[in-house]
Amino acid sequence: MESIEVRLGYKFRNPLLLAEALTHPSLAYESQKAHFDNQRLEFLGDSVLQLVLTEHLYRMFPDSPEGHMTKLRAQLVSRQALAQFASHLQLGHYILLGKGEEASGGRKRASTLADALEALIGAIYLDSGYQSAHELVLRLFEQGIGLVAESKTESNPKGTLQETLQSLSQEAPRYRITGESGPDHRKVFHAQVIWRDEVLAQGRGKSKKEAEVRAALEALRKKVWLREEASPE
Repeated sequence: MESIEVRLGYKFRNPLLLAEALTHPSLAYESQKAHFDNQRLEFLGDSVLQLVLTEHLYRMFPDSPEGHMTKLRAQLVSRQALAQFASHLQLGHYILLGKGEEASGGRKRASTLADALEALIGAIYLDSGYQSAHELVLRLFEQGIGLVAESKTESNPKGTLQETLQSLSQEAPRYRITGESGPDHRKVFHAQVIWRDEVLAQGRGKSKKEAEVRAALEALRKKVWLREEASPE
């Protein structure tokens, strides 16, 4: 239990919540005895996860319509995506399973891993509140958020900005990380997007990719290059 806490970067005040989050229903079914399992915590964790990601995407894409943000969130909370996040934590090693479930490969089953991850989020929410759950979700999902933000099948601010600028000039925009702030567990990166040696906009994010995406979004919002193109030489 201590090693999964190290992987999570979170120490439970109530270890029973952690045990409950990692207990698969098959354990109680096989023993034919009353025993807690992670289904209730999974139900709670699903709602907490949805709220955290909804809020984050809402702030990350201030000009995006509701439908676009819904699609991005759906990519992050799909059964397969959650199972991958759980695999990065090696969560399957810690789940308590019945013998039959174990023998049938349940430790690697996507639904088992996804449910356990949501249950963990629910357990942390109960253990110390929304802020702790919020920090955990954004830390675990950081790379996934960066990937969906740059997805070529969805809104791609950096690609849109490059296409727009290269319709005016062959020079492509470039990005520069200018610094970082905050403690290690809540680090914020600062980025600039530069074109024709001019800083078009700046952005901040919990990863370098997110900071660059936010800079591109701000540049698209401000459209500084239109004023430059319109000004007399």
